[in-house]
Amino acid sequence: MSSRSSRRPAAAASGAPADAGLVAARLERLHVGARTELDHRDAFELLVATVLSAQTTDVRVNQVTPGLFSRWPGPAALAEADEDAVTEQVRPLGMGATRARRIIGLSRALLVDHDGEVPDDQAALERLPGVGRKTAHVVRGAWFGRSLLAVDTHVGRLSRRLGWTTATDPRAVEEDVVARVEADGTGADAEDLTMLGLRLILHGRRVCTARAPRCGECVLADLCPSAGEAP
Repeated sequence: MSSRSSRRPAAAASGAPADAGLVAARLERLHVGARTELDHRDAFELLVATVLSAQTTDVRVNQVTPGLFSRWPGPAALAEADEDAVTEQVRPLGMGATRARRIIGLSRALLVDHDGEVPDDQAALERLPGVGRKTAHVVRGAWFGRSLLAVDTHVGRLSRRLGWTTATDPRAVEEDVVARVEADGTGADAEDLTMLGLRLILHGRRVCTARAPRCGECVLADLCPSAGEAP
């Protein structure tokens, strides 16, 4: 056994999955006031920003959206926007033409199918251009207050390191994490999965990073079966 492994806390060294209730409680204390880091003023802006955030960072999206929403405020304006002009606005994010088509398309669909309002309905949201399960969970969780886990790369990585799942498919990760929360006695209805997800994201960005996790500084180290061993 390596010297690193021999110094791992006993609970983590057992290899058992981290207790989800303890993880949630510690992350709540550590990441007070956690919220989505995408700037928005309403459900529409959050929806568009989340669609734009695919394959880029929230920081970059926040640099683009003020100009976007200033020029085209709301679905009615964006639905009538010139595609080339929108493409130029979102070009810094990469794939400008694709992103422009998506947000113009979802704006038109909102007008036609939902009178310009963002629906609090999973299936309806997923029918909009560019909107998948994760995006719908972000909007319904952060804006409408639903308890839903949005699985991004950070949530997936931390869930695997904590022993909650071995899956890489986001839907499978979601199901495994919800099952772990239920198994640990907090209950999926009582546990705010939206806030748990947001705190896992913050922890993944600040402490449990992909390449250099800072296990020595981590409040979850004594619970985590991967403490000291994550690549």
